[in-house]
Amino acid sequence: MKNKGLGESATFCSYHPLVNTLYFALTIGITMYSISPYFLAVTFLFSWIYSILLKGRSGMKCNAVISIFMLIIMVALNLFFNNNGATVLLYINTNRITLESICFGIASGVMLISIIVWFTCFNVIMTADKLIYLFGKAAPVLGLTLSMIFRFVPLLKSRFAEISLGQKCMDRGRGKGGFIMKARQLVKKVSILIAWSLEASIESADSMEARGYGLKGRSSFHLFKFSKRDIAALCLMLAAGLPVVAAAFKGMTNMYFYPKIVRPELDLWTALILMCYTVLVATPIVIDIAGEIRWRQLDLKM
Repeated sequence: MKNKGLGESATFCSYHPLVNTLYFALTIGITMYSISPYFLAVTFLFSWIYSILLKGRSGMKCNAVISIFMLIIMVALNLFFNNNGATVLLYINTNRITLESICFGIASGVMLISIIVWFTCFNVIMTADKLIYLFGKAAPVLGLTLSMIFRFVPLLKSRFAEISLGQKCMDRGRGKGGFIMKARQLVKKVSILIAWSLEASIESADSMEARGYGLKGRSSFHLFKFSKRDIAALCLMLAAGLPVVAAAFKGMTNMYFYPKIVRPELDLWTALILMCYTVLVATPIVIDIAGEIRWRQLDLKM
């Protein structure tokens, strides 16, 4: 679990797709409209905790690389293309470098990083069969497209690893030769990957069409049933999430950076809304940890 994470064996993953969808819709939606440091700190912290819980150390390394890259990009863009702000730190030629633009760049970077990390968690929890179940009747093309998009990157990674292994078995790409030889070998691997992916996509399209996907009256098999625990989780998420959504519309999750930084006050109402948001984002983490403890206790008894 420490190295690979829980993955699809997480307890929250076994909940109904509507519960999973509602959680990520509320979490990611609120994050997109929250620039206040209090809410950014909560969403950033819990997104990382949940990502590590689901994906382990490998996910942590990937998220760290993406986070550093995105933070540098956002701060650099605000430094050189946003001259607003009253607190001028220095001039680069005629370009004003302000404290407000730096702080806004950091806040925007943290918000964007949190959204990306939440989507990596979404990719683990929301499997292809869940997306097809949710959109199969209302929008079958959209459901199939979404399921293919979210599985596209991990599928390409596994195929590229398989191609590299096959090339090594043929005594190619073992580090022999110079830079030109390695570049040619990489181009060959990429061309094989593209050809394989295009051929597989055509086969998938023909297979779905032959099975009558998207036709009127077509039924599909699924094992998803709405149970009492799903109802309890749904009620908890709505009770914790709806006040935060209302507060976001009123601007309580916002912060002013221009012309001067105005730090939002942490009054009683803001603290209560922040507590509701903490309960919302921590719900699946508590569910998964409780599930792991329960499974370990059963293993010890057996």
